[in-house]
Amino acid sequence: MSQQIPERIPGGGIDLSHLAARGQAAAQPGGPAAAGAGGAPDARVVDVPSLVMDVTDASFEQAAQLSTVVPVVVELWAAWSEPNAELSPVLEKVTREFGGRVLLARVDADANPGLVQAFQAQAIPTVVALVAGRPVPLFQGAQPEEQVRDVFTQLLQLAEQHGVVGRVAAPDQDATAADAAPSEPEIPAAHVAAVEAAERGDFAGAVAEWEAVLAKAPADAVARAALVQMRLLQRLSGVSAEEVRAAAAAAPQGIAEQLAVADLDVSGGHVEDAFLRLLDLFAASDEDARAVVRERLLELFEVVGVADPRVIAARGRLANLLY
Repeated sequence: MSQQIPERIPGGGIDLSHLAARGQAAAQPGGPAAAGAGGAPDARVVDVPSLVMDVTDASFEQAAQLSTVVPVVVELWAAWSEPNAELSPVLEKVTREFGGRVLLARVDADANPGLVQAFQAQAIPTVVALVAGRPVPLFQGAQPEEQVRDVFTQLLQLAEQHGVVGRVAAPDQDATAADAAPSEPEIPAAHVAAVEAAERGDFAGAVAEWEAVLAKAPADAVARAALVQMRLLQRLSGVSAEEVRAAAAAAPQGIAEQLAVADLDVSGGHVEDAFLRLLDLFAASDEDARAVVRERLLELFEVVGVADPRVIAARGRLANLLY
């Protein structure tokens, strides 16, 4: 499977259309009960050589594909980094504790500049994750073992929300740890209300709960990722895709109409179309409208993932338009 680093991170953004459909159905009188349209989660067990693997620019696609089965934690490390000497053993230990529900992919930053650039690493070590191909920023620098364990738990919670609930089996896996691992990740107490609101299709309530979490813990990456997605789903809840697209076609310079169709495109995975639409709108708008369009673009960048090459390209064009 070795090849040159792909032009885009495989998988890209998350397709949220099944959740949007659930919200639309719940909003319709007499509609069916809220339920995901994506079918049952995929609980596969996949054999891998090790729970800890070395990943390069050329072999990155393998890790991205495995992230549809389990979350893949990516550690960008360097031999000269003192914090790495402290962090690496902790990451490996915690990975093994989770008994095949998480993989650790280690990237030598000096030897793999393509991945360093793709993940926009500003420091070494940088730790990110892949969930269904989508990058999720975690942290930079050395962290206490308990904090790393808590981050992994929250990562599994996020992965479960997107149907990534499989396992991997490896020769170096501790069978005792695998047997002892809980079948489902424990949701942090601070997240319970937000998760429950999202599960019952109350996206407005979920937004309010995630905002409350972030007010107390601004560095909570899982909460931030969930918040921008819930805001998107709240905007899409109860809308008709046909009506949104018809309104956008009738008002090519209408700010509200173009923002709505961009939301729709991102939710269905048409990321490039959404970004191009809003960048063109930004270029043609006055100063007040530009501020509104820019704010929506920045939020959609977070929905897709800041390390996604499509986001990097769109952010670069936005910067050129600004300056």
